[in-house]
Amino acid sequence: MQRPFQLDPADLEARLDEMLEMTCLDLTSEFLLMPSGPAYMKYEQFREAFETLKRNTTAFSEFNEANSFKALRENSRVLCVIRTILGMTPPEWAELARAESSIDIPQNAARTLDRKCREDVGFVKRLDLRFRNSSSKSGKDPERPLTLQRIEALLKTAVYYINQGAKEVEGAIHRMAKFDTHEGSESLRYAAKENIPYAVLLYERYLGRPFAAHRDSVSELVGEVIENAVEDRLRKSGVTYRKTRRAEKIPGFGQAPDFCIPDEVNPSVIIEAKITSDDGTARDKVTRIKELETQRNRHVAEGRPHYEVVACIDGRGFRQRREDMRQLLLRLNGKVFTMASLDYLITYTRIREYVTIPA
Repeated sequence: MQRPFQLDPADLEARLDEMLEMTCLDLTSEFLLMPSGPAYMKYEQFREAFETLKRNTTAFSEFNEANSFKALRENSRVLCVIRTILGMTPPEWAELARAESSIDIPQNAARTLDRKCREDVGFVKRLDLRFRNSSSKSGKDPERPLTLQRIEALLKTAVYYINQGAKEVEGAIHRMAKFDTHEGSESLRYAAKENIPYAVLLYERYLGRPFAAHRDSVSELVGEVIENAVEDRLRKSGVTYRKTRRAEKIPGFGQAPDFCIPDEVNPSVIIEAKITSDDGTARDKVTRIKELETQRNRHVAEGRPHYEVVACIDGRGFRQRREDMRQLLLRLNGKVFTMASLDYLITYTRIREYVTIPA
């Protein structure tokens, strides 16, 4: 069965509805598969951090700042366990800590700290050791590093609110009104002691709406899935290419594509690679691809050599934008590839002219 990039412009226009349907059928959803990324914490790792916190707080009967920091120093992932008990995102926890202390923790700093603790189990221990060593060498008591101050502010806030439990508020729901924090430390001890899989419950909460929290944290990696697939095919064929960085500015291009082949100075092919499961985002990404085609036409009118504009897309969001997809097929002369048809990318574009390693 033919695909749009295999047709000449006249055939493509005559069979446009058929080719639109074929392209939409090729589009897949990324719902079932997500990149793990270096910051993804497996249940075994989460459980180990949970047990570290439980042991250092005597099954949460001595849940205080000092014991929490001791656990955190032993295993940095304890920070994520405490945040999960609290039931907040890193920015929410940071804002609560800011309101309770004089330490300002910007949202990006909160996210970065959370990620570092997930990725590196010894992060807090090294940070604390560095401070202790510098203090002993100087013989003075210098101010604690800002990162340690922020960690301590977060712990102090979490311990206070978790031990306090939920307040009754007319017409509202308190964020601590959860099974394991409603009655403060008493609820926490009950959850940890009784015959319920508390670590499993916390891990599911940590993932959030099965994997929602993780999906949000790797949203940029999701977009890189198809870029990596394109790059893999170019490398295997020995094709010279230039992959642009995020938000990079390229001379002569008002909008930089994801790939220039062989380079941005005199390209023969430019590629925009996008994945989305949201129709609104898909609309914006189609607009971006169309702008690259408009930009190409402007370059040609200025006397620059003609080059192909190629789209490599996937995700159900594009399937919801059928009229946009119809226009995209026409404007790119069918050069629209999906993950299902990506193996045809080199054969059916001018990229084939730059192959140095035959298949």
